[in-house]
Amino acid sequence: MTKTKNYQDELRDLQIGLVRYQTWAIKTGAKALVIFEGRDGAGKDGTIARITEHLAPRNTRVVSLPKPSDRERSQWYFQRYVGHLPSASEIVLFNRSWYNRAGVEPVMGYCTALETEEFLRDAPALERMLQEAGIRLVKLWLDISKKEQAARLRARRDDPLKTLKVSDLDGVAQKKWKDYSAARDEMLSRTHTAIAPWTCVRADHKKPARLAVIRHLLQTLAPAEVTAGLDPPDPKILFGFDQSALRDGRLAS
Repeated sequence: MTKTKNYQDELRDLQIGLVRYQTWAIKTGAKALVIFEGRDGAGKDGTIARITEHLAPRNTRVVSLPKPSDRERSQWYFQRYVGHLPSASEIVLFNRSWYNRAGVEPVMGYCTALETEEFLRDAPALERMLQEAGIRLVKLWLDISKKEQAARLRARRDDPLKTLKVSDLDGVAQKKWKDYSAARDEMLSRTHTAIAPWTCVRADHKKPARLAVIRHLLQTLAPAEVTAGLDPPDPKILFGFDQSALRDGRLAS
């Protein structure tokens, strides 16, 4: 059996698990919010597509907000995200989230240092309130090496089917690599909490990363009857954040 066939078989089995999870969530009214953050080109779009491929559209939403309008910039920072939170029986996946304020915005100069500091102070409190309100929150950081990012951004420019993925930020992702690394390290360190922890994914290889993420979602969100017999994700690919990951090479510097 080829590696591709193995991947497709495993993906199908995990997607069946997701369908079983959602069937349970619809019956019980469970609410889930999954936050996808990571380097440009880290594979967020593809991973989200595999997760949602067979789920019910009425109970599944993917949120990828554009840059804020002038009116939104005058609001409480979290305000435009709150309206997209899940209701009963829904799973919502944020393809980038309020964590823009800890990553893209400070690196690109779109916010002040004070605004970033206020965000890093306030985000854990908001996430605690969400959990206490019955929203299961999963935070995922997808990490890739600088070399792999360069290859993926180049592929976007060369493939006409990926034209819509190209953005102005692609041009500075490599130039500001160190700045993004520093922002990532500060964000993970300041907003990783017991009630809303970060889970890191080494995503240089897309297929194993996708499978690991789905395994993690099932083990975090699904009931025991769905996860019985499910192997845990490979710890070399997916692991809970801790400070040592910033120094031991598990996260690209």
